[in-house]
Amino acid sequence: MAIERPQALTEPSAAGGERQRGRYKVFLGMAAGVGKTYRMLQEGHAEADAGRDVVIGYLEPHKREETSAQARGLEVVRRRRVAIREVEVEEMDLPAVLSRRPELVLIDELAHTNAAGLEHEKRYEDIAEVLAAGIDVFSTVNVQHLESLNDQVAELTGVRVRETVPDSVIGTADEVVLIDLTPEALIARLREGKVYPGENIQAALDNFFKIENLAALREVSLRQVAEDVESKRLVYTEVEAVGTRREEDKVAADAPKAVGERLLALVRPQPSSQRLVRRAWR
Repeated sequence: MAIERPQALTEPSAAGGERQRGRYKVFLGMAAGVGKTYRMLQEGHAEADAGRDVVIGYLEPHKREETSAQARGLEVVRRRRVAIREVEVEEMDLPAVLSRRPELVLIDELAHTNAAGLEHEKRYEDIAEVLAAGIDVFSTVNVQHLESLNDQVAELTGVRVRETVPDSVIGTADEVVLIDLTPEALIARLREGKVYPGENIQAALDNFFKIENLAALREVSLRQVAEDVESKRLVYTEVEAVGTRREEDKVAADAPKAVGERLLALVRPQPSSQRLVRRAWR
């Protein structure tokens, strides 16, 4: 399932003209192992085969052989090593990506929190800078990382995800692709060792990867995409040879619109109110 929202996004360039913002495509899944990164790499190869300049800005294959194999043949921007106390970690090299200036860059795990001292705290902020430079981006995220869904997912699974992203990160994407997989198929992949190493499989089955958890997360993912579709009126445009945008077709003015309810949330200024604010916002 995919949502596509063609749009003209530009910003002033250094020369005083306008620079086209890069197009942003997000691959959304219900949990680890559904195939988000694999699909992103597949589409990256397809774009490269079509003659586009494609690089991998950051890839996290999680030791999955099939995912690593899918990355072969694509140029990789070398990661930079960052020291945290006495440990070195590898992070995406944002300046190197911007300097390389590909047409399309693949950046995995947009909810990731960067090591302290880098240009931005979160990877989705890195991606925003890449897009602003006019570079297209493909990225991946699981639905439990969306900020407004954090409480709901914690209730469903008993696991609270600490790394979250604002829902606006998904809302401003030009295209959102839902990578759907049945809970039974995902559990089968887990048992085959295609998601986590063998020593972690049983623990995953006993906790997050219970079939009832996955069924609930799948429903949340489907609902998230459906609500996003409902809230947008699609406008189709076409770029003419002279560089101007001409409106080709538009949804009829009397077409059904998404329900726009007004909600008032009464809260006290205390930490426990955050949950009510998030639920009301959603």
